[in-house]
Amino acid sequence: MTATKISQQIPLRGSARDTVITPPVLLAPLAGITDLPFRRVVARFGAGLVVSEMVASQEMVQAKQSMRARARSELGLGEARTAVQIAGRDPHWMAQAARMIEDGGAEVIDINMGCPAKKVVGGMSGSALMREPDHALRLIDAVVGAVSVPVTLKTRLGWDDDCLNAAQLVQRAAASGVRMVTIHGRTRCQFYKGQANWRAIGDVVRATDIPVIANGDILCADTARKALSQSGAAGVMVGRGAQGRPWVLAQIAADLFGQKQPDIPTGPALVDLVAAHYEDMLAFYGTALGMKVARKHLGWYSDHVQGCAALRRAVQTSPDPAHVLRLLPDALCPAPQLGRAA
Repeated sequence: MTATKISQQIPLRGSARDTVITPPVLLAPLAGITDLPFRRVVARFGAGLVVSEMVASQEMVQAKQSMRARARSELGLGEARTAVQIAGRDPHWMAQAARMIEDGGAEVIDINMGCPAKKVVGGMSGSALMREPDHALRLIDAVVGAVSVPVTLKTRLGWDDDCLNAAQLVQRAAASGVRMVTIHGRTRCQFYKGQANWRAIGDVVRATDIPVIANGDILCADTARKALSQSGAAGVMVGRGAQGRPWVLAQIAADLFGQKQPDIPTGPALVDLVAAHYEDMLAFYGTALGMKVARKHLGWYSDHVQGCAALRRAVQTSPDPAHVLRLLPDALCPAPQLGRAA
């Protein structure tokens, strides 16, 4: 299978509201990373869909009104081409959270059944549900029945090598009304070790008529092309590959699906992008927390620039936002190193 045979659009039907994903290149939900400021940067370059960080359903519903209002703001529910991912164990709370999120303006609701984190699995949510497909289907039924927007699912190949049941779970989820599924090409017990098995995702593709999105180790157009070829998936989801490169989804969409090539910022244009992202994080979180959150993003941006290590450390550790902004031009536009005369 080649990428040229894949549709540039994935239509998702809801019971009363539909949406279209175009191009079929999606931003993965990453805890502590894909917050609203970062999703905005990625979306401006071009992505078919960006997915929020995972929301614990019961905690969101039972939170104080002020906390729920802040959560809705942080999720960016009114933002275009945004899916909100929810997790939980109880059908009642999952349905309630889905209704709240839909009422806030989300276009798509995604159910997390793939998170491998011990805290999530210990609460019998995330990928722990791969071991309980009957209960997983009760959660899916509750969410699909609660909202009119399309509902999607994100999961893994299975719990471990002895429980590779993604294809069966997806068949049942599709029958319950799930409109698209994203498969991370590892089991839960692999966490993020080894290589994602894109060929195994093909077993899910062949088992269902709903669109399947390939996820795991997709870092650039070349890896996206291989993932599509080996899996036969309808699109790709990018996670870590977007760190420090929010334009990479647009690059993949251009190379594989004929979209317009993005203008990849370098020099002063990169400085402007990073400065704007930095200031957005400060405004979003408040100065003190925003500076802490920004450190990892500043580090990832710096990874792609051959600059001075000491200057990089200063950008990441300075306690003064104005000082950080003054350092960015030198940190991201290092002077060329002149060779010694013969």
